[in-house]
Amino acid sequence: MEVAQRLLGGLLVHHHVDGDRIGRIVETEAYRGEEDRACHASKGRTARTEVMYGPPGHAYVYLIYGMYDLLNVVTWPEGEPAAVLIRALEPVQGLSGRTDGPGRLTRAMGIDRSFNRADFSTGLLSLRPDREVGPEQIVATPRIGVDYAGDWAQRPWRFHIRENPHVSRTPRPRPKAGAPTKAPSGG
Repeated sequence: MEVAQRLLGGLLVHHHVDGDRIGRIVETEAYRGEEDRACHASKGRTARTEVMYGPPGHAYVYLIYGMYDLLNVVTWPEGEPAAVLIRALEPVQGLSGRTDGPGRLTRAMGIDRSFNRADFSTGLLSLRPDREVGPEQIVATPRIGVDYAGDWAQRPWRFHIRENPHVSRTPRPRPKAGAPTKAPSGG
């Protein structure tokens, strides 16, 4: 959780052939260990999750819903799987398109699965400290989209900068199957 909070205010940089693309990290989500049922490593070591067991400071990029590449930073020592999902960026330089969501930000930054395993200290991607974000500016909420993880879904491991307009929106709760829904009001 500490790394997820410390990343807030820092810069994500893609050293792109057309010029640097830079965004300030304003929202993150932490995933830790095989015991965390929302973490991809909860099923153990696989070809997909192998990078999470590697050294910290590398990118874990995966495809979700068959259409979005999501960027994570591997955070724990080698052999212990943990990563922080970068959920939203505030555009700083060279970005076009929305960055208020993990799939949108990778699209705007030009990041795809070819960056999986990239070393943030030596490659085309880098993380730079920039603005320090104090604890009073950080909001902690449950993670988004991991309801299948039971009690683990309620852990307050999503962090964002208070009142930042680039933070992704929390999805509205879906009605349970068979629950009555409100009829739309006519006009």
